[in-house]
Amino acid sequence: MERRNIGSRPTKRSVFGALAWFAGALAWAAVAAIGAMMAVILAAVVVAAALMASVILALSGAVFRARRAARVDDDVLEARHVGGHSWVAYAGNARR
Repeated sequence: MERRNIGSRPTKRSVFGALAWFAGALAWAAVAAIGAMMAVILAAVVVAAALMASVILALSGAVFRARRAARVDDDVLEARHVGGHSWVAYAGNARR
């Protein structure tokens, strides 16, 4: 009677076992490659989102600075649309 530890591998390997091991190695390599590609794509998306956010912040800062720096000329009339085809014009010094 042959003595063997429980859980130890048999000493004989079959062709199907070798093929299964090779297929498992190929699947692992494919998953690793796909995961690496997905990581690169995710990093590119994060960089693009950060770039768009910084552009939006820069433009909004420029808009707020331009609004504060805008000076009103007293010789210019201001017209406000009050509905329909009606407009009301204000002189430069009569503004609210």
